[in-house]
Amino acid sequence: MKVIVPLAGKGTRLLPLTKRVPKPLVHVAGRPVMDYVMDALSGLDVEEMIVIVGHLKEEIQKYIVGNYPVRARFVEQKTLDGTAGAINLARPYVNGPVLIVFVDTLFEADLSLVRTADADGILWAKEVEDYQRFGVIVTDGRGHMTKIVEKPDTPVSKLANIGLYYVRDWRTLFDGIAHVLAQPPNKGEFYLTDAFQFMVEQGRRLLTARVTGWYDCGKVDTLLETNRHLLQRGRALPPAAAAARGCTIVPPVRIEPGVTLRSATVGPNVTIEAGSTIEDSTVANSILGRNVRVTRGVVRGSLVGDDQVIADREVVASVMDAGDIAPAQ
Repeated sequence: MKVIVPLAGKGTRLLPLTKRVPKPLVHVAGRPVMDYVMDALSGLDVEEMIVIVGHLKEEIQKYIVGNYPVRARFVEQKTLDGTAGAINLARPYVNGPVLIVFVDTLFEADLSLVRTADADGILWAKEVEDYQRFGVIVTDGRGHMTKIVEKPDTPVSKLANIGLYYVRDWRTLFDGIAHVLAQPPNKGEFYLTDAFQFMVEQGRRLLTARVTGWYDCGKVDTLLETNRHLLQRGRALPPAAAAARGCTIVPPVRIEPGVTLRSATVGPNVTIEAGSTIEDSTVANSILGRNVRVTRGVVRGSLVGDDQVIADREVVASVMDAGDIAPAQ
């Protein structure tokens, strides 16, 4: 099986950090988002990973080649024309079933279904209450997709499409993508979900499978919520007693070795990476990268990139990197 991973997006909701860091390599709970996704794929027999790159493509290629024991092919998406356009770039290299993984999110899913499901494909979904924010999958009595509705006003379904797909009938998938690309774009983009609708209209059976967990990493508030979840589920790392002397630590936190704390209040839901110093300051519900220095400051609800200096100021609900700061989107 081949895995297609679209990574060409610019991650504008995490600016200014994503000017320098590709969105899949933004850290949460001390690791790049993509590492968690690759962990989830580790039990599968992956023949090749086809990575669709664009923004900061050299950094992504270097990281994947250097960190994952899988054969990878990199294809550049020069025109950001949507998810269908991205997946279409993999067409020359696909000759069998494919798994398509969008890495804006982390998921807890039973991927063994790719070996056992009696269907032409699988779309994983998560039941949500705020269904108006998502594309939702409508199913028949057997759990097969009948249609996808984008941001419905009425609860036709609460099964949110999470961006994780297995397609056994890859030929019809690419026929569907060709059909979509031949139509006028929808607000300037071509959507992969329209290709799935084409497959259903051609009589293909796409099973909807539910995930037990789905955690968004595409914008600041949801990234911080994912950080909180991961800290509660085993990624926490409290500081040594000697390192935290004279400080207040409110768990859960991840304070890596090499962090210096002096008269600081840290937590809850905070990750601070190695080399950072927090002095006479408060940090809560935030992610701080390597070699960050906070002196007589307050950081709340924020994402701070490597090597930043915060002194005598508050950073609240913001992204900070390369000396620039922007409100969370």
